[in-house]
Amino acid sequence: MKMDEMLDEMRDVNLNYLMLAQSMIQHDKATAIFRLGITQDVAELVEALTPAQILKLASSGMMVSRLRFDGGAVLNMLTNYTKDRSLAQSHAAILMAAQQAEAFA
Repeated sequence: MKMDEMLDEMRDVNLNYLMLAQSMIQHDKATAIFRLGITQDVAELVEALTPAQILKLASSGMMVSRLRFDGGAVLNMLTNYTKDRSLAQSHAAILMAAQQAEAFA
């Protein structure tokens, strides 16, 4: 994959993430903060972004979201657990909720 193609893909991911995050925050801020793993301050900043700011941020050349899996436990639980899927998802949500929310740096 060429660098230009990679930057285009990153822009698309960023744009989709930011639009979804803003929509989630506007609909139910508390749930969005939990599901996105962001702070209240970041939620307020994302909520206030204009479409032009979202496009500019999406085109920054850096990913604006990150995987919330610091270890393999949660990732394995969500992808490989086959006995009781809803129990595995609940357990993963509890583990992820215990992680400190991180803001955009």
